[in-house]
Amino acid sequence: MGETSALEFKFLITGEASRGSYVKVKDGSKDWIFAQVVDVTRSNVAYSLSMINEENTEAKERVVGLARVIGVASGGKLQMPTNPPRPGDPVLRADADLIERALGLSKGNLYIGLLDGHDLKVKLEADTFVQKHCSILAKTGSGKSYTAAVVLEELLEKGVALLIIDPHGEYASMKQKNTKGDFVKYDVTPKGYDVTVYSPANQVDAPHADRFFRFNGKNMTAREISAMLPEDVTNSQKGVLYEAIKILGSDGSEYELEDVIAQAEKDTSKAKWGLIGHLEALAELGIFSGRPTDLGDLLQRGKASIIDMTGVVPDLQGMIVAKLLSDLFEARKRNLVNPGMVVVEEAHNYIPERGSGKAASTAVIRTIAAEGRKFGLGLLVISQRPARVDKNVISQCNTQIILRVTNPNDLRALSKGIEGMSSELEEDIKRLPPGTAMLVSNEIEHPVTVKIRPRKSRHGGVSTPIVGGVKPRAKTMARTDKGTKPISSQAEGAKTVPDSGAKYEKKEAGGGFLRKILGK
Repeated sequence: MGETSALEFKFLITGEASRGSYVKVKDGSKDWIFAQVVDVTRSNVAYSLSMINEENTEAKERVVGLARVIGVASGGKLQMPTNPPRPGDPVLRADADLIERALGLSKGNLYIGLLDGHDLKVKLEADTFVQKHCSILAKTGSGKSYTAAVVLEELLEKGVALLIIDPHGEYASMKQKNTKGDFVKYDVTPKGYDVTVYSPANQVDAPHADRFFRFNGKNMTAREISAMLPEDVTNSQKGVLYEAIKILGSDGSEYELEDVIAQAEKDTSKAKWGLIGHLEALAELGIFSGRPTDLGDLLQRGKASIIDMTGVVPDLQGMIVAKLLSDLFEARKRNLVNPGMVVVEEAHNYIPERGSGKAASTAVIRTIAAEGRKFGLGLLVISQRPARVDKNVISQCNTQIILRVTNPNDLRALSKGIEGMSSELEEDIKRLPPGTAMLVSNEIEHPVTVKIRPRKSRHGGVSTPIVGGVKPRAKTMARTDKGTKPISSQAEGAKTVPDSGAKYEKKEAGGGFLRKILGK
């Protein structure tokens, strides 16, 4: 009805058509113009201020839809029409086959969920998804971790090797199968997955971990150590580090991080104290003690390795991620490890936007985002604060899965980082219910709204109840020669973490810890 164009048209709704639904109208005699309803208005002249009276109540109501043209589905491809639809032509609800063909929903093999308002499966292509990176962005409580796990399940079933940086220990539950969800509707069968949890901390802080995570601390170069230090480390402090390494390596003997600290203490520069503080923090964590973790074990096809950061302070987390991903990327360049995907949860802590903070891991994650495709290392970044995530990384992500976002700063960040973000799309994102996502990808012809399928594995990111929550367990006490003491904070039934190297104990002394090596 009225004036039409090749980009949009208004039409009179006589049946059911809601905002977001898909319609079609003939383009000449052969093809269909495929469009989406972006607005619906209702009017009745009987109830306008100038016309209302008791005798004029039977005037017909009009419901008018505004449809935005997506394209003409011709020969399996979507093209923009050259001519507008004719006023007076019938507008029909688009059928499932046309929607699938026009949007390209059936091309892929990663099943994400169902198209909102339809029983059509939305799928992405696994190789493209991994090679060209992905971001999952949402406000707290909108289901970003749940959605991420759905994606990870699909990748594992396609044999992709995963390395997950997990600050809160949410993904260990992927070992167990899910018991809650509408599995029949979404055609999903619950199952658990092959997951290994590594902890850089100790057994008390991460009792559910399967193994310790350790680096090789012998004969590290100044460059390797520098990559683990915060971005605000000064050139003077780096100079002290390079001088200490130069002296230690001059005679060809073996040295460890404690030796670097001891040598730095001999420096006459006042800058040494800031450097020593950072190095001592690394040493106290114990991340360089014992047998180093094999990088090849972290990327195994069809398996997920989780680096559980529970019990590790934020600054040290950035340092650990910086060295781990630097070593992994170098190994991947030389084809020493399998291709795979790195998953960074709470990405705003590891790749903060300029002005939002600093992290030692920023540089290497930017490098993987820019160059990872060439070497078979994909990147999936997940965050509840899009405005605080490095825009260089977000812009490198070919696929964005966006759940509900309402913060104006975050919405502006999405507009800057995602191509084709319109005002209508922003409004839709603000109104998304939990468990529903906006999928934006070059592999799909148009942004689509998806009802995320139920997880096959158990969800581990459930919020802890505050009112009427579970009381903390009493500490188990053991009798000793000097009375009683707590045995451990480890939960009953949790298996012991096998130490993969030397045992050590920490004794408090001054501002740091002195480790006493007890034997291999």
